[in-house]
Amino acid sequence: MAIRNLRFEGDPLLRKVSKEVKEITPRIKELVQDMLDTMYEDDGVGLAAPQVGVLKRIFVIDVGDGPVTFINPTITLKEGEQTGSEGCLSLPNKVAIVTRPNHVVCEATNVDGEKFTVDATELFARAICHEYDHLDGILYPDVADGPVVDVDDLED
Repeated sequence: MAIRNLRFEGDPLLRKVSKEVKEITPRIKELVQDMLDTMYEDDGVGLAAPQVGVLKRIFVIDVGDGPVTFINPTITLKEGEQTGSEGCLSLPNKVAIVTRPNHVVCEATNVDGEKFTVDATELFARAICHEYDHLDGILYPDVADGPVVDVDDLED
């Protein structure tokens, strides 16, 4: 389909709360495909609609097991804890240490309008929480355990 332009930190749209998707139209399906194309083009693990300038409650994730599309997601369970380095396509070449739940359960709808539940752990759980935050205008520096650093400043 198409690669969309990413929004970067400082763009006020990234701080807004996204609206629920009322109907899965051909336009929504095109948006989802464009989001996947954009995520893969930029070597991302996840991408939320606000990051491409669309205030809809949609995100896509691929942690290596194939893409999963979340429309109108709700996290119904968070438990455990994991702490690790986190980055974001909207903050290129930056990382910070972030503590997230190690296990989440998330309910959503796919592009075919089917409801599903994901029971996720580790990286998948981290990615769900990270992308879900984008839908509420939250960026990872807001929840980081320490400063955001430039990846070029990290020691090998």
